[in-house]
Amino acid sequence: MKNSPAALFSVRDVYHDLALRPVERSCLRRTECCQFKLTGRTPQLTRGESLLAAQAFRATGRKNLPEPTDGSCPFLQSQTQKCLIYESRPFGCRTHYCQAAGGPLERKEILHLIRQLEHLDAELGGDGPHALPQAVTWALSER
Repeated sequence: MKNSPAALFSVRDVYHDLALRPVERSCLRRTECCQFKLTGRTPQLTRGESLLAAQAFRATGRKNLPEPTDGSCPFLQSQTQKCLIYESRPFGCRTHYCQAAGGPLERKEILHLIRQLEHLDAELGGDGPHALPQAVTWALSER
């Protein structure tokens, strides 16, 4: 399954299962949660999530992950303040801590989805989640 389309499908399936939850979420795309330096929080990605994010990033025509000087997410476009990979954004971005979107989801509500991502990570030879910039930089170098 290593770096296969099946792995990316499995990650998308977890994201789809999350979207079907009856939990009220309302992402207004204010991008407050994308300001890693300000929030002190950076999403942690499993190997499968990293590969999916890298694939979505490449689909924008870009090859190298930028290093924002303001401490924001490298997927956040500075000109438009929009996420380059919003539809493929990582699990942590989907379950974030943004109060405007409804606050964080309780871990017990999504634990089985986290376990699915961890299981896929192990199948792909991963060693656990890594901070978004490092995880995606690795994934971009894999293909």
